[in-house]
Amino acid sequence: MAAAASDQNTSLMANAIRALAMDAVQQANSGHPGAPMGMADIAVALWGRHLKHNPGNPHWADRDRFVLSNGHGSMLIYALLHLTGYDLPMSELRNFRQLHSKTPGHPEVGVTPGVETTTGPLGQGITNAVGMALAEKLLAAEFNRPGHTIVDHHTYAFLGDGCLMEGISHEACALAGAWRLNKLIALYDDNGISIDGQVKPWFIDDTPKRFEAYGWNVIANVNGHDVDAVDAAIVQAKSAGKPTLICCKTTIGKGSPNRGGTAKAHGEALGAEEIKLTREALGWTSEPFVIPETVYEQWDARHSGLAAESKWVDAFEAYGKAHPELALEYVRRVEGHLPKNFAQVAVDAALAAHTKAETVASRKASQIALEAFTKAMPELLGGSADLTGSVFTNTSSTPALRFGDDGSSNGGRHINYGVREFGMAAIMNGVALHGGFIPYGGTFLTFSDYSRNAVRMAALMKLRVVHVFTHDSIGLGEDGPTHQSIEHVASLRLIPGLDVWRPADTAETAIAWACALESRQRPTALILSRHNLPYAPKSGLDDISKGAYVLAEPSEVGLKKKAQAVIIATGSEVSLALHAQQLLAQQKVAVRVVSMPSTSVFDRQSVGYKTSVLPAGLPRIAVEMGVSDGWWKYGCAAVVGIDTYGESAPAPVLFKHFGFTAENVVATVLRAISR
Repeated sequence: MAAAASDQNTSLMANAIRALAMDAVQQANSGHPGAPMGMADIAVALWGRHLKHNPGNPHWADRDRFVLSNGHGSMLIYALLHLTGYDLPMSELRNFRQLHSKTPGHPEVGVTPGVETTTGPLGQGITNAVGMALAEKLLAAEFNRPGHTIVDHHTYAFLGDGCLMEGISHEACALAGAWRLNKLIALYDDNGISIDGQVKPWFIDDTPKRFEAYGWNVIANVNGHDVDAVDAAIVQAKSAGKPTLICCKTTIGKGSPNRGGTAKAHGEALGAEEIKLTREALGWTSEPFVIPETVYEQWDARHSGLAAESKWVDAFEAYGKAHPELALEYVRRVEGHLPKNFAQVAVDAALAAHTKAETVASRKASQIALEAFTKAMPELLGGSADLTGSVFTNTSSTPALRFGDDGSSNGGRHINYGVREFGMAAIMNGVALHGGFIPYGGTFLTFSDYSRNAVRMAALMKLRVVHVFTHDSIGLGEDGPTHQSIEHVASLRLIPGLDVWRPADTAETAIAWACALESRQRPTALILSRHNLPYAPKSGLDDISKGAYVLAEPSEVGLKKKAQAVIIATGSEVSLALHAQQLLAQQKVAVRVVSMPSTSVFDRQSVGYKTSVLPAGLPRIAVEMGVSDGWWKYGCAAVVGIDTYGESAPAPVLFKHFGFTAENVVATVLRAISR
């Protein structure tokens, strides 16, 4: 916190934000000045009187989390970070929205010190905040002990009407109420304006009643330009036994004589003349990008932040003496390190799968692997979007998470998200951002469309999040084309920074899980089958983690000759490729079978390794139950794929109907060789 409330000149503090916002947007000739100017007083109340943070250490584990869900108002958080003492000099504010600056158009975690999450797609910030608050609550229950409270912080979110219009806000906020996240406090910037103008024609929700129905504590009709009133509301919120929404009535572009309260203040620079008039109206006499020293003194949170963290460090030292093993585990967890025995657990899981060589659906293979990993890793926090019995994300080590009437948790580690795919994905991002847990969640692959934007955000933020997508193809059968994934795998592969795995058997699935858990800066999508997959015999497991490997040479089927072609397959189609190899061998045609469970991982390998798997000069035929387009990059001569929607029928009937038979693969290979 900055200066004591009694010593604050709140008007000057707020106007400093307004000045920086309008000057930076004007200089860039791009951006959104209205929200920062309208929320400046709310920011003074929260950041000046309540927020527990240390500008000298943005990663202090027990800091309060602040999320600017309406991320278009990014100059608000940049102004706050600069004024309170973070490593964000004025030169960066002058460089707002410019190439390689620390002040991009929307806040980006990892770019700007003090930014907790990347926001911009509306609704996802508040949903991330729900995930952060959930992580805090579960960590507190797990690690705090009588007389030793080491996890004790709030999650605050600013949001606007755009966030509330997005359906994801309903998904997330309903869950926050069900989970009784009492340390989640959201401040709603109720200004009644969006880009298109007054929101009344299309947004008539009774927001307070909506949130009351979710089980939230609601503080309505707060004057968002009265710092003391907002301060009092935050004080009240802190004592509530459930999440709180503070509804702050504000004027967008507050201070602008001609644009304040209008859509003209929302998404464009005010203009030189209007800025001049605004300065006069506010009584702000400083030049652009100049802040009086007295204002810096009012805002400076470096001393108080250091004192707060030092107090916590002392408390943690006492905790470590009283509970040394717990202290070490807490540090490991929040720093994101895997257990010391992780490598052995991973090897054992893969070897067990290889030894047993079971014929099971890869969704079941995933659960088998999870049994080993969840037993060894208390940080694994799973879940499902109302499909637990189908996606198999639960294990014996992860009982269902439940909360009592007093808000206490039962220590469960499997979350029933309900039918909320998008909310689940964005909440998982928030959990990962908070630290202390590695989240994973499951749904049908077709419904990855609902969660896609949060999956993309995880990739953009480089988060260790695992998406379990099952029922991956026309092998779903009778549920028909609405549920059969065709384009989804290819679409997910297009997301930069996302590793997509489509394993063929239990060993590949175990290794895919191990790679996902080791991947600290990449989310992972596991693509899994509903139908049973036979184990693919293999001489070793070492190369699976490279994304693709030689599964079977012609010698495996009795041919003592070099391969004439390469069949590349993934997931359930690997067994099909092996069957085709056998049939081709009967015709004295020699082919190599390559299993490629992860194209993205394979693409990162050395040229030498890639050439060893896919030799130059041999025709390549890809086989996968999905759109064919993505396979042409591997120089394929042909692709056995599906470029239409599916049909409703038993899976074996569909396989034959769409050409996923060994005989069709054989014919395709022969045509490719004969060219």
